[in-house]
Amino acid sequence: MRKTGLLRVVLVRGICAICIATVLSFGCANLPAFAFTEQQKLVMEVWRIVNRAYLDETFNHQNWWFTREKVLKRSLNTWEDAYQAAQAMLQKLDDPYTRFLPPEQYQSLQTNTSGELLGVGLQIAKDDDNQHLRVIAPIVGSPAERAGLSPRDEIVAINGVPTGSFSLDEAAARMRGPAGTIVTLGIEREGTELFEVNLTRERINLNPVFSELRSEDTQKIGYIRLGQFNGNAVEDIRAALTKLEQQGAAGYILDLRNNPGGLLQAGIEIARLWLDEGTIVYTVNRQGILESFEAGPEALTQDPLILLVNGGTASASEILAGALQENKRAQLVGETTFGKGLIQSLFDLPHGSGLAVTVAKYETPNHNDIHKLGITPDQTIATEPLTREQFATSEDSQYQAAVQMLMKALMPSMT
Repeated sequence: MRKTGLLRVVLVRGICAICIATVLSFGCANLPAFAFTEQQKLVMEVWRIVNRAYLDETFNHQNWWFTREKVLKRSLNTWEDAYQAAQAMLQKLDDPYTRFLPPEQYQSLQTNTSGELLGVGLQIAKDDDNQHLRVIAPIVGSPAERAGLSPRDEIVAINGVPTGSFSLDEAAARMRGPAGTIVTLGIEREGTELFEVNLTRERINLNPVFSELRSEDTQKIGYIRLGQFNGNAVEDIRAALTKLEQQGAAGYILDLRNNPGGLLQAGIEIARLWLDEGTIVYTVNRQGILESFEAGPEALTQDPLILLVNGGTASASEILAGALQENKRAQLVGETTFGKGLIQSLFDLPHGSGLAVTVAKYETPNHNDIHKLGITPDQTIATEPLTREQFATSEDSQYQAAVQMLMKALMPSMT
């Protein structure tokens, strides 16, 4: 008997990601126990889940049944044999987001989602050609941020090994390691020559929310920076917003720059803190069936709201930004967002492994598909190189533009 777990959304590296539904306790009830080894059963389960749930019903124009028969002819005597067979099978889909996660990688993914990371603090993605490994955003306060790595930087080598053949999880695994050890990344950046950075790995606590009451032009405004949609984000945003309301904030700036996304449900719940009516997001599966997520009955505040976005604003961040912009609840300032509109579900597999599968795409409330396109802000302000100390200060032109836009929105209440 198969058991389906409650909806649980998990951060996937480079995705952002991202909606993840965890399905627990998979078995092989339809397969005779004597016919296959445990390793073959695992690969069969991977094939079955993809066959049932994958967004592209052509399977990248592959004969998926033939793929099944071919892999079952192989001798899979060890778990490593099974992992390699599963990975090779999924590579035929040419989808960097649909991937097999060996136990160590799967456990690391779950740990990261809970709010802790051991590594250099980079969210990464692969281009559609599945060759170029790019930075979505560095995590605030991480070794990667301190080294000046930026959204859309290309990681061409890890410890001298070219990254062209790495999957997302292989690249992430090579960048992880014991705290205090060093990893060397080869970086290509538009307008500069290839350079290397040495990053010292450390344990990174993902505290996603920073908030502060500020005074601008005699007005009290609430500044909130959200770094990631992890398991702590909703309650931390709720607490910050409640406190700022009690302190008398007249309007808000929500900073989503370099936020690579994370938990879809967190994005939906945070939207409900600002929206009391309207559609937040639509999801569309391979049958074209729409499912919508609606705003809650009562927002925490109706005060004016400005969002800061840039090329590192991705996935769940874009869901939140699209919902607030298209429901006329907020205006956006900054640069066009990353453009990640696919949804992955994560499935538990035997022996502690997992499987991420692209199962749907999402659309904004106005039915815009932003995948590869991103969301265009209401006011475009180019990103400037800033230190962490300059972020959201008088030296931050995007922040200053957001302040001016907020002051205009507050003018009726100021007269």
